[in-house]
Amino acid sequence: MAINLATKYSDQIAEVFTRASFIKGKTAETFDLTGVKTLKVYTPITVEEVDYDRDGGLKRYGDVTEMQDVVQELTMTQDKAFTLTIDKGNNLDQNLVKNAADMLRLQLNEKSTPAADKYAFLRFVTMAGTLAESEKPTKSNIISKIADASQALDDALVPDDNRYLYLTSEMYKLVCTSDEFAGVDVLARQSIAKGVCGEVFGMNVVRVPKSYLPDNVYFLVTHKDAVLMPYKIADAKVHEDPVGVSGALIEGRHYYDAYVLGAKCGGVYALVATGSVSAAPTVSAGKITATGTTIRYTLDGSDPRYSDSAKDYVPDTPLTAEDGCQIRAYAVEDGKYPSPVAAG
Repeated sequence: MAINLATKYSDQIAEVFTRASFIKGKTAETFDLTGVKTLKVYTPITVEEVDYDRDGGLKRYGDVTEMQDVVQELTMTQDKAFTLTIDKGNNLDQNLVKNAADMLRLQLNEKSTPAADKYAFLRFVTMAGTLAESEKPTKSNIISKIADASQALDDALVPDDNRYLYLTSEMYKLVCTSDEFAGVDVLARQSIAKGVCGEVFGMNVVRVPKSYLPDNVYFLVTHKDAVLMPYKIADAKVHEDPVGVSGALIEGRHYYDAYVLGAKCGGVYALVATGSVSAAPTVSAGKITATGTTIRYTLDGSDPRYSDSAKDYVPDTPLTAEDGCQIRAYAVEDGKYPSPVAAG
């Protein structure tokens, strides 16, 4: 006999994951990937305004152009599984279902949720709209560097609310002992969610374990609407007395992923160590030159970091396209984060 815990305890499982995760509840919920594995997000491309021409006939408003879209394809890739047993000798009350649910919660809290959070942080940094390089912050400049991040979001017209600043305990300590500490509103309010411990420049401060943020990352800022973290428990069952087991066998499978929405990438900013970002390529005479091992490009003016039309570039290969098209490209070197996007 098998009891499906994903059905019986679905609300409890979702609650456990949300409470245990530093990220869940702080990402966009506009796009629901439940029930599907791939989703395409269409972002319309606007056009530049022109001067109204009173003598322009049918072109008084300018040339008529069909609105185009930037397409970002999101596909969940993290398909994980686990299995556990409950021996009858260790389960004197024989309440197998209850113990199985407890073990499932333990598995989520200690393994599944931390792994998902770490993966999401890596994805958010790798796909960040802005990757700023810096020497390791000190207590004398940490506030200024956080202010730079806040300014970058302001300049990208990112809404003021629902901004999250993820800091390790080391960086948080620098903030609290900073010479500029008195001039900011840090710790201005009581914690309202897991890890949230105050505000800096209107951003919710979330203190996370050092092991959660990727290597060479000092802090990460995200706006809730700029990032996605679809998470789905696909299967969780307890089998009573299966062949070879005296007791219960628990099997679980879940899949998830994490993304930065290209149309809102200005809402993601990461401060990383100097030298950890790949050098930007150059675009000249229809060719792309870069030191990276991987080069991605587009010919339609869309951002190759997020666009569905992005392709891998073969070095020294001339690109064929219509006159006036814009080539945009970025490069990735081994062991480094992606470069800024170059255009030509």
